[in-house]
Amino acid sequence: MKTFTLNLLAADMTGVMENVRSFSAEDKSGSFSILAHHERFMTTLCFGLARVRFLDGTEEYLGFPGGLLYFFDNSMHISTRRYLRDKDALCIAKTLSHELLQEERSLNQTRQTLRRLEAEMLRHLLQLGGRL
Repeated sequence: MKTFTLNLLAADMTGVMENVRSFSAEDKSGSFSILAHHERFMTTLCFGLARVRFLDGTEEYLGFPGGLLYFFDNSMHISTRRYLRDKDALCIAKTLSHELLQEERSLNQTRQTLRRLEAEMLRHLLQLGGRL
């Protein structure tokens, strides 16, 4: 059976998974799977779990807060802010829902704060412009 290599790239770590038989995940269009020698493919992954099946029949799960997947020349590359990797789907699902969901909430709060600061700075610039 044919296999491919999965390369993981996150802000705080990298990883390589060899002898991957299939990869299953979800993007905005729904669930999908990729096998070895798939055509060139790119998509954005949704927040959630992905399943990786290896040539020997074992499985591992990856948890993402989203990311970019690029498959080319029988090699998959996933770029994400962070990822979790485990053989136990329930364990990774709990960790994903707790840690990464908390991280997402924190990032959303930061984004909202930045938008408010940006709006306030623009308001002050407009006031300064009116005085000149």
